[in-house]
Amino acid sequence: MAQSVAEQLVERAAAVSTAPLPPKLRSRCEDLLIDVAGLCVAARRTEYVRALIASVDDGGRCTAIGQAGAFHAEDAAMINGTAAHGEDFDDTFEGGPVHSGAVIVPAVLAACERFGRDGRAALVGVASGVEALCRLSLVAPKLIHKAGFHPTSVLGAMAATLGVSVALGLDRKQSVDALGIAGSMAGGIIEYLAEGAWTKRLHAGWASRVGLHAARIAREGFLGPRTVFEGSHGLFSGFAHTASGDFDALTGDFGTRWVMTDITFKPYATGTMNQPYIDCALRLAKKGFAAEDVAEVLCETAEGYVHRLWEPLASKHRPANDYAAKFSTPFNIAVAFVTGKTGFDAFTERTVRDPRILGLASKVRYVVDPNNPYPKRYTGHIRMTLKDGRVFEERQPHIRGGAQEPLSREDIERKFRSNAAYGGWSEAQAGRFLEFAKKAFEGSLDLSGFRG
Repeated sequence: MAQSVAEQLVERAAAVSTAPLPPKLRSRCEDLLIDVAGLCVAARRTEYVRALIASVDDGGRCTAIGQAGAFHAEDAAMINGTAAHGEDFDDTFEGGPVHSGAVIVPAVLAACERFGRDGRAALVGVASGVEALCRLSLVAPKLIHKAGFHPTSVLGAMAATLGVSVALGLDRKQSVDALGIAGSMAGGIIEYLAEGAWTKRLHAGWASRVGLHAARIAREGFLGPRTVFEGSHGLFSGFAHTASGDFDALTGDFGTRWVMTDITFKPYATGTMNQPYIDCALRLAKKGFAAEDVAEVLCETAEGYVHRLWEPLASKHRPANDYAAKFSTPFNIAVAFVTGKTGFDAFTERTVRDPRILGLASKVRYVVDPNNPYPKRYTGHIRMTLKDGRVFEERQPHIRGGAQEPLSREDIERKFRSNAAYGGWSEAQAGRFLEFAKKAFEGSLDLSGFRG
């Protein structure tokens, strides 16, 4: 019997779990841990995180970073994942797009806390899960989004399952079963775009929860389909409407070439593909003219994200709320140009009602560039024509923070400290976590000091 895709993936992940990992890979896993933790703290007092915490039962052994008390493992994974992804300030992967840290790190941490696994187990679990999620996004690029689903949620459930299976030391059959089980738990529609609902925030947390629970079920002997990925009724048939994806991109050189080392850490607290447009807008704002001087704005864009960031255009000109604003390229351009702000304070109920920002946003139009390299690279372009006839134009050939222009560890730690302070942590608390992160993947793993 030929090996299924899931069996091939599990075989390669098993090899990773016993081999020494490259220093660059370990460093990237530490970066993800730091970034995710800062985002959990930043979002810990938000209404959506409070609602999620109120929905779960008390008790457990696991940590929701920045929250008082302890939680059941799946609940901790869900809360941390939702908080980390909630403000769309988490990492992304060019080629996907998918957000890996907010899914994988919470799942693996909760699994290791619950079952007493050490830092080495957490490291190989995070590395395997993140690498799997990045590679899964390359199997059928753009098709999951086009079908109306969120790739981070759908593919994240599978990758989290692999990461947890590796961290917990499941055998190969159990791990394959776990992936098969997760395929029936995966989901995540993108209808949140219509009104800025909170469900996208939940997607990363839910995928994290699925990964942990699917692995636990399989460990007890529950059977799942071997052909969960490539089957005629498998994951990609259901969510991408194809069973002929590039599965070699997933399994081919898994464990010998690490695509996750090129993950992007966002400089701005907004949707992934808006980041290069913000760079353009910030440069244009330094040219010496005001929003009121602008007659029209034309942007070149990729066809692949028109339906998420540009249409319906009237709604993108006037987002329904602060969260919807993060998925409006016109608003992102306008708020960056008018205020110069790109963090949490750029997306508030005040900014989405600001007449200057909305006035400029209403002038923004787009044209599809058939040669745009999306999803391999995310680019930005803005052409502003002034009322006096002058034209100013800016292009951004890549997303900052990624492979072409990466953030340093110092940059990531600075972002962490800013996010931790926003969430109410003292400088001393933030410093303690940074010291913990340097040794988290060695010896025992104890997160209890970061509750409350």
